[in-house]
Amino acid sequence: MRITTKLSRAVTALALSAIVGLGLANGAQAASAQDNTAHPSARSATEGGGWQGEGGLSLSPADNARVDAYLEQAKKAERSISPQVRAAAVLSAAEVIGFDRRLKSPDSLKRKVATSMRENPGQNVGEALARISDSVRYTLQWPDDRYSVGVTIASHTLAAWGNDSTKWTNRWNGGKGYKGLNTGWHAPHSGHSFEIQFHTPTSKWAQEETHKLYEEQRLPTTTPERAKELQEQQDSIFAMVPVPPGADRLTAPRVPVTASRR
Repeated sequence: MRITTKLSRAVTALALSAIVGLGLANGAQAASAQDNTAHPSARSATEGGGWQGEGGLSLSPADNARVDAYLEQAKKAERSISPQVRAAAVLSAAEVIGFDRRLKSPDSLKRKVATSMRENPGQNVGEALARISDSVRYTLQWPDDRYSVGVTIASHTLAAWGNDSTKWTNRWNGGKGYKGLNTGWHAPHSGHSFEIQFHTPTSKWAQEETHKLYEEQRLPTTTPERAKELQEQQDSIFAMVPVPPGADRLTAPRVPVTASRR
């Protein structure tokens, strides 16, 4: 089944204005203000201003300060990103999952940065942060029978509003392991990167069921034998997830010249 969607910039802009008028965007910004106090500095901060995590991961005081500054940038960027994501969800009849967790926690981000620097000797904190695409992240979900159409509408809507598609990882096209569609975007106003995962109820369930297994697998202290065992457990869970019709053929939106950012 081939799915085509034509969305004009004028129509989507009007739709966004209408949705903002209903107070959805204001709600997102109000929630964002609450999040500014919801994530205090990482619990694993050391007395000297550095950061210490599991598995021997750590950040120096200077690197920790750089990550803290990046977290503040993410909070500010989220205030303009969230209204568009929520509007796209309304237009595509998506359920927004875990909206209160749209900002990556300090410990989680610092663990990711420290892991990247450990796995890439010589990499500095700025280079590690440049590879981060999910400090602001969202999950949109549809039932299986509306999934492919919903993804198409939501992604084309975001692209028409000037968000650049930077990553499109479609894991519905067979094979073992993770099922779902993970996408990366570059916001037009803040220039900040953000992630949107497109799921069905079953694929989201599988992701949550395997989360702890995945986290353990990523620890530097996990042995190769244990990592293999953890991967097999994840594969068995994702094998239960059905593929929605047309999901394996979904591709990133191509933005027409008239909708490109000036």
